[in-house]
Amino acid sequence: MKKAIISIATIIGITLILTLIYYQNSEPTLPTDQLVQQNKTPQKQQEPEPLQPIGVTEKLGYSLQNDEVQMTYDNGETWMKVPIEKQDLFEITYRGNEQELEEGSFIFSEELTGFLYSKAGNIVFHYSRDKGETWQEAIVRNSPFPMRFRKIDFIDSSFGYAIFTGDKAMSQEESFVYLTFNGGETWQKTNHPGVTRLIADGGFVDHQTGFLSFGILNPEAPELHVSQDGGKSWTKAQINMPNKYDRVFVIAEVPFIEDDHLALLIHQGRSGDYMGGKVKGKFISKDNGLTWEFLMEVEPNEEA
Repeated sequence: MKKAIISIATIIGITLILTLIYYQNSEPTLPTDQLVQQNKTPQKQQEPEPLQPIGVTEKLGYSLQNDEVQMTYDNGETWMKVPIEKQDLFEITYRGNEQELEEGSFIFSEELTGFLYSKAGNIVFHYSRDKGETWQEAIVRNSPFPMRFRKIDFIDSSFGYAIFTGDKAMSQEESFVYLTFNGGETWQKTNHPGVTRLIADGGFVDHQTGFLSFGILNPEAPELHVSQDGGKSWTKAQINMPNKYDRVFVIAEVPFIEDDHLALLIHQGRSGDYMGGKVKGKFISKDNGLTWEFLMEVEPNEEA
């Protein structure tokens, strides 16, 4: 009996071995040339998404894709990388969605491209005058506080202004006005009105005449201050508001030169509901910004 069991086990073992050998020999094998070709087949790498310019003008635009700041002067045909970290351009108290640059925080033209931002405890102006081939950096102010509002612009190739605020607490903040007379290489601090309300807008229309507009949190009337001596002194402008528009037009924009006078648009703020909330009031001044008289209502598509 014992011998019979051993014999059966031996036969089963031999059968399993023969079966294994058969299946190993019967597995299909690729020809050598196919194996080599298979090993050489490169893996397809995912190509980066083409840059889509955010238009500033018809030809000029920028991109923040791939966490890089790049600019184009030919509507996206060629791109120039800007030597600024994207995150630095959003070091402000309100960062937004970081999909587009904050309006007023940069200049982009054929003659001058520049950015106003915080870097290592300084407010800096990083700029290029040769379409991004070379870059310069100027310190506007040493400031440990992040900016809430910032705006930079140039009247001509030499004269420009930088207006920014910081140290915000509740509905109060400190404001600063700096001017450059050499194309942005150096900056000089000017005086300011001493108002601590939140700035809504600001700017200069020439080397001497500047404006600061205050009040963004549910203002009841526009507050506009004017300087006629390059920021050395400021005066609160008188805006003669018709009764019909009292508490309707409440936030002044930066005035602009129009024919032989200055013009000013005043909008309704975030909670405005007069005629859909988009209509603005247009005022004019014939004494270089000291007093303003109502002229007409202006639809958004009728702005100068």
